[in-house]
Amino acid sequence: MSKRLVSNPGLPVVEKPSVAVIGSGFSGLSAAAYLAKAGCSVNIYEKNAETGGRARQLISNGYTFDMGPSWYWMPEVFENFFNEFGYSAADYYELEQLDPGFTIVFGDQDVLRIPANYQALEELFESIEPGSAKQLALFLDEAAYKYHTGMNKLVQQPGLSLLEFADWDLVRGVFKLQVFTSFSKHVRRFFKDQRLITLMEFPVLFLGAMPEETPALYSLMNYAGLKLGTWYPKGGFGKVIEGMQKVCEAQGVIFNHDSAVTRLNVVNGKVTALNTKGSTTNYEGVIAAADYHHVEEKLIDRGLRNYGEAYWNKRVMAPSSLIFYLGVTRKIEKLGHHTLFFDADLKVHAREIYKEPQWPTKPLFYVCCPSASDDSVAPAGHENLFILMPLAPGIEDTEALREEYFEMIMQRLENYTGVAIRTVLDYKKSYCVNDFKSDYNSFKGNAYGLANTLMQTAHLKPSIKNNKIRNLFYAGQLTVPGPGVPPSIISGKVSAQLLIKYLNTK
Repeated sequence: MSKRLVSNPGLPVVEKPSVAVIGSGFSGLSAAAYLAKAGCSVNIYEKNAETGGRARQLISNGYTFDMGPSWYWMPEVFENFFNEFGYSAADYYELEQLDPGFTIVFGDQDVLRIPANYQALEELFESIEPGSAKQLALFLDEAAYKYHTGMNKLVQQPGLSLLEFADWDLVRGVFKLQVFTSFSKHVRRFFKDQRLITLMEFPVLFLGAMPEETPALYSLMNYAGLKLGTWYPKGGFGKVIEGMQKVCEAQGVIFNHDSAVTRLNVVNGKVTALNTKGSTTNYEGVIAAADYHHVEEKLIDRGLRNYGEAYWNKRVMAPSSLIFYLGVTRKIEKLGHHTLFFDADLKVHAREIYKEPQWPTKPLFYVCCPSASDDSVAPAGHENLFILMPLAPGIEDTEALREEYFEMIMQRLENYTGVAIRTVLDYKKSYCVNDFKSDYNSFKGNAYGLANTLMQTAHLKPSIKNNKIRNLFYAGQLTVPGPGVPPSIISGKVSAQLLIKYLNTK
């Protein structure tokens, strides 16, 4: 065996094996950084011109739009990533806690602003439903256990065997984790007022399932949002991507943009080379941090795939989205950084995403106005708006439908803000199912990956390891631990550890 390096204590690898990472989103950047730290020679292949995947930025007319993620929760996951390479998040961007963390609009005169201060949050709950402050404390105590157990143990597992869960702490706490309890029933044990129920259930809509079908385990998201706070990286999520890219480059990672991978060459159960339109390069291992379905369907032969089309078509996907990036030539005083419009029936919209896929009757939607917190993302006196409406994946997507829903959403937004926003636009771009497919090879144009249902949790998700190709591993939102930015960062680390282990034992 070749000489080993000990640049990553506990995970030495053969000297400078050459490995490839497909995709430069959060999971790809994470995987590349850990592989390079362990002593690998790493090349990232990105089909688009910019680093970041769904977290790319769109810069136009003086505006800087985050194209995808906009909620910065679980700040310790980001901090832990940078710490492992000798840095801090503060070396790359300034982090600000938002107060209010976010706003929920139930009607023009029925608005909840969620304070950063916990005592103020308790007072808000108590003003809505007497006795609910005590219930909130009990709810979040349970959620804290799930969060710390989930983030420190569950999400760090590769999901390859049930034996991973033979940890005594997990066995002892299995009932406290409430993997087999409905999130919807769990919330209703604590709260009766529909506004409080909606507040607790809203993250589930983006996790990707009806609250009735999501495990109560995911109340850990409530702990993250309500107790740990909602944060914002000044300059937008592109600054986080930029920081992670710099970490990678400091480890020697090479970036290849505009380099869509067209084929993985496999010999005797191992990837030997990677093809792009312009070249073929030999590698000793590959991490596919691109769309899992695309990699299997387009880059390897049928007999080498973990899953066929029948499997994928039975998966419950998280939503796609209709997104609008808007530049507005005046300030909109009534909009904070994050505003959720729940002035419609959550159950109806969720059913039209998951049960009876269709364009929604009366959609819920979300507005991010980062210029309310950050002067750098819009010209002076202007606003930067990101508007997102969750939508069933795989649905018909036409310009006419986009415009129909733009008018529907804007009417409600203008009624709430008292500003005729459509008359003061100097930039507008839409993004929907067809764009997710085109830009990210996204299965059914999904935006968030797989729904976090009970039957798609942990080892029941698509395997992080190709079972027929020994040196091919997957990372990102279609495998463990699941959708969201922090899970994607963790996914990259876990897949890198598996490839390093392979390289050590081959």
